[in-house]
Amino acid sequence: MRHEQMEVWQRSKQLSVGVYRELKDLRDFGFKDQITRSALSIPSNIAEGFERYTEREKFRFVSIAKGSCGEFATQTLIGIEVGYIAEPIGQHWRNEAMTISRMLGSLLKALTPPNH
Repeated sequence: MRHEQMEVWQRSKQLSVGVYRELKDLRDFGFKDQITRSALSIPSNIAEGFERYTEREKFRFVSIAKGSCGEFATQTLIGIEVGYIAEPIGQHWRNEAMTISRMLGSLLKALTPPNH
């Protein structure tokens, strides 16, 4: 299956696009860079994993994507608390990140290499 066909990739791509659009005018470039990178890392690592040849490599990159979900959810919470992200938008992002994380967890179980 191509990564573009996967719901988890599609949802994470849309989340990343939403983050970029919402924060395009944010002047705190350090925060903006960090949160957009973590959001972008999710679909990017899914794509990279599914372009690899072995299950072990797929597993590794999907695992990185799952870690980026946690990083993004944390940064979103901080963004809400410091006033960079409106609470309804931030809560939507956090909920979506947690849903994507669960989806990636299920995918990791399916990809676990036989010798694990």
